[in-house]
Amino acid sequence: MTDLKNDRFLRALLKEPVDVTPVWMMRQAGRYLPEYRASRANAGDFLSLCKNPEFACEVTLQPLERFPLDAAILFSDILTIPDAMGLGLYFETGEGPRFKKTVRTYAEADALPIPDVTSDLDYVMNAVKTIRAALSGRVPLIGFSGSPWTLATYMVEGGSSKDFRQIKRMIFSEPETAHVLLAKLADTVTAYLNAQIAAGAQAVQIFDTWGGVLSPQAYQEFSLNYMQRIVSGLTREHEGRRIPVILFTKNGGQWLERIAAAGADAVGLDWTTDIGDARQRIGDKVALQGNMDPSMLYASPERIRQEVADILKRYGHGSGHVFNLGHGIALDADPDHAKVFIEAVHELSSAYHQDPV
Repeated sequence: MTDLKNDRFLRALLKEPVDVTPVWMMRQAGRYLPEYRASRANAGDFLSLCKNPEFACEVTLQPLERFPLDAAILFSDILTIPDAMGLGLYFETGEGPRFKKTVRTYAEADALPIPDVTSDLDYVMNAVKTIRAALSGRVPLIGFSGSPWTLATYMVEGGSSKDFRQIKRMIFSEPETAHVLLAKLADTVTAYLNAQIAAGAQAVQIFDTWGGVLSPQAYQEFSLNYMQRIVSGLTREHEGRRIPVILFTKNGGQWLERIAAAGADAVGLDWTTDIGDARQRIGDKVALQGNMDPSMLYASPERIRQEVADILKRYGHGSGHVFNLGHGIALDADPDHAKVFIEAVHELSSAYHQDPV
């Protein structure tokens, strides 16, 4: 890793020694930053921002100019794959992502084209290459995708959902349709992440945002099995180093042992799971990422530092912890409070990485 000036994020994911606990934030390039809002206005809209490699690079680097972060994450959207499958992604003000077409029948799932990720999603790979070059070894670059289950929820529901009625109807009344859809998505996600790695991503994360809405049995069948399939097909060595893989299921704390057995290097935690308990349960098998409640950034700087100190204490001594929020930073969070959070992680964690006297 000689080309990286700061590799503690990658080292922590592999449970190798670090000087301080590394930290990054999910959605760290986003609307809470005034410079991001300016870039988005210049691009015209969100999708134009995502599909222009220069703009994507610009906003990816913005939080690194403000904060001493230990990783950059590709600026993109989890719904690029369904869009490339021809479902017609668009965004409605105040409504979030929507699709012009849905997938609700076996015939529709069977007819879905599998995109060529290097051509149909070339703007993503061009963004990865552009960002990696601009970083010039400053910190590692994280690539990502949504999980097959999470992507399927949007494709079947037609957008965001509160009750996931349509996709749950599918998995319980027509499971074979769901499996056709999920298998296509798993194969595409595998190719998509491998293409990001080939383009320069140095770690990858699979976001299973909606896995936690399932029962234990359904989670195993319709979410985790497909993430495990992806992990088994990923490029794990590139440019002479290991490519760490992070699995993150929001509200998945009850299934940590199963997730840890899926083959990834790290498991992401939301704020509903105690990180000390998680380390006792699975910390000898994988690294852990998380897990401060994003809403804590509304608190005073003193309270934020107290929360950081508590999470570090609960994890305890040694490597294998990447500090993060338990989900994405809120769009109205104060950037100055984010800075307090990030600086506190570095300042307060050094004692946990010193050899005992």
